[in-house]
Amino acid sequence: MRRVVVTGMGAITPIGLNVDEFWKGVKESKVGIGPITQFDASDHKVKIAAEVDGFVAKEYMDAKSAKRMERFSQFAVAAAKEAIEQAGLDMEQEDPYRVGTAIGSGVGSLQATERNIKRLTEKGPGRMEPLVIPMMISNMASGNVSIYFGLKGKSINVVTACATGTHNIGEAFRTIQYGDADVMLAGGTEASVTPIGIGGFAALTALNTTEDVTRASIPFDKDRAGFVLGEGAGVVVLEELEHAKARGAKILAELVGYAATSDAYHITSPAEDGMGAANAMIYAMRDAGISPTDIDYINAHGTSTHHNDLFETRAIKIAMGDAQNDVLISSTKSMVGHLLGAAGGVEFITCVKSIEDGYVHENVGLREVEDEEEFSLNYVKDHGVSKDVNVCMSNSLGFGGHNATLIVKKYTE
Repeated sequence: MRRVVVTGMGAITPIGLNVDEFWKGVKESKVGIGPITQFDASDHKVKIAAEVDGFVAKEYMDAKSAKRMERFSQFAVAAAKEAIEQAGLDMEQEDPYRVGTAIGSGVGSLQATERNIKRLTEKGPGRMEPLVIPMMISNMASGNVSIYFGLKGKSINVVTACATGTHNIGEAFRTIQYGDADVMLAGGTEASVTPIGIGGFAALTALNTTEDVTRASIPFDKDRAGFVLGEGAGVVVLEELEHAKARGAKILAELVGYAATSDAYHITSPAEDGMGAANAMIYAMRDAGISPTDIDYINAHGTSTHHNDLFETRAIKIAMGDAQNDVLISSTKSMVGHLLGAAGGVEFITCVKSIEDGYVHENVGLREVEDEEEFSLNYVKDHGVSKDVNVCMSNSLGFGGHNATLIVKKYTE
């Protein structure tokens, strides 16, 4: 089986507009949550979100291209640009049909939908935007990255709600392993801080209604009361090992395992026994040829909802067995909120940086669990941990019962 390595990374997040800024924020336990500024939320139950601040699309692409993209696509192109530049990928030297994209969005553009519903109801169908459909559909993140950078290989958009980013990286991994591409741009992007996005998740009672940003996204804490909606993008360059070596690329880490399962249980709640997520982890370890004792760190899905954190904890216990108390566990959502389709991409980048830097971040805001017998895992608390990190696991769980797990490790010859 062809080996797959990571050679570039790009991120747009609520705590940094590139990977270095993001990682600096992570190490400082920076919380990127604040009052909603993208619309008037005064009539909404939820008034906070994890917004991307200071993003100017024209700083990453030409003005004409930016104008023809919605915010989620702009994020994807910006993150892809950073990843390509770090990887030193020169498309003039590549066969473009061997370079593909797998960048997903769970929702697409709610902004375009809202604007055009307003036009439709107030002014009639003749006044709708001509490009509303290609601007709003979720595959346009992958499509725009492909078009902007001339990537003519496989271009896909796996949509699995909150597991989208992880599934796209996993399917890109399989694409390279199988020989259908040599390089893939992979990850997720999302920009859903809109009246429908906030109002819809609030109607589902999925969001925390507090206005205290320090107690809003607190995975595994006894006071957790829902997630905080975030936005951003995480995109990585995955590359077949020999291809990367032949062009002298710097190898950041190796992706060694991927698995996906379904709970087949409920449209929003994970399975209570955790078996779906547990089997995703077990199968990913099997795919990687490793055992639970090899895992140093699990970047948990950790949404800060009652059901997710409880059932994911049960799943980790099943998957890790006797090694469950030896592995460090934290959720990046404690700082950036829940990026939906982008979460898996950003959290995968977190795992690679943990390996590179020998650092595992804390669960920011975690004070106390409600049941020490049930929540008995080694959740990183109070401060980050500096240690040698060789193998990381990243979990994502999506509405509809979608579970996905990736395993990344320190690269060795």
